[in-house]
Amino acid sequence: MKNAFLILIIAVFAFTACENEIMPKPEHLIKEKKMINMLVDVHLAEAAYNHFRYDSAMLNSQTEDFYYSVLEKYEVTDSLFEQSLVFYESHPKNFEKMYRKVMSRLSEMEQERSGRKEELEPFEEE
Repeated sequence: MKNAFLILIIAVFAFTACENEIMPKPEHLIKEKKMINMLVDVHLAEAAYNHFRYDSAMLNSQTEDFYYSVLEKYEVTDSLFEQSLVFYESHPKNFEKMYRKVMSRLSEMEQERSGRKEELEPFEEE
């Protein structure tokens, strides 16, 4: 799957604008909490790839390798991930809440890493 992350970003914007349910609920829908964790890891994988892609040890790596490592970690197929993502995106209000949790977690991680942890809106796991 080439440009998986570009497709992911485009899909987020395309489907967030829609109010109608575009896709029926997949039979094995990824639970919301797990999906949030996966989206956090997808963003971290993409950042790692962008940071290290010119490193000599990574010259043969592609962005898809990082994407698939997240899927392997959660034991989820790419088709189930995509179906679940499209389903969640077809419910923009709920997806926006999910994505705020993703961004909050990433912000917390960034601040912890930089050593300047400030008070953030706490991440509430459901």
